[in-house]
Amino acid sequence: MTQYDERTEWYEFNQETIDALLSDGSEADATYTIEHHMACKDFDRLEKAAVDAFKAGFEVTDAEEVYLDDGGTVFCFDIIAERQLNRELLDTDIDALLQIADKHQVHYDGWGTYFIGDDAIGEEE
Repeated sequence: MTQYDERTEWYEFNQETIDALLSDGSEADATYTIEHHMACKDFDRLEKAAVDAFKAGFEVTDAEEVYLDDGGTVFCFDIIAERQLNRELLDTDIDALLQIADKHQVHYDGWGTYFIGDDAIGEEE
């Protein structure tokens, strides 16, 4: 898959996720905590990607070792940004993070967030 195809797929994912959240009643004008994910079997490469993500203005979490079903291990970390559900902002983040992932030969594994609205499950529930 070319980098263009990968970007296009992530752009489509961004729009589909925004549409799904809004159609389920999530607040359109809220600020969301967006958690992007990167993973790699090589800790040193992953660490360099984390440094570049931090330099690009993102918050990064400590790397964790995850045990896979096949018995292997992979290291991963989250890249956090506070964003509104704005396609252009998310596309810009994707561009920056795919460039970092490509530079360090790590896997960009997508993003997620939480529903915000009257029907959201709060900490007290």
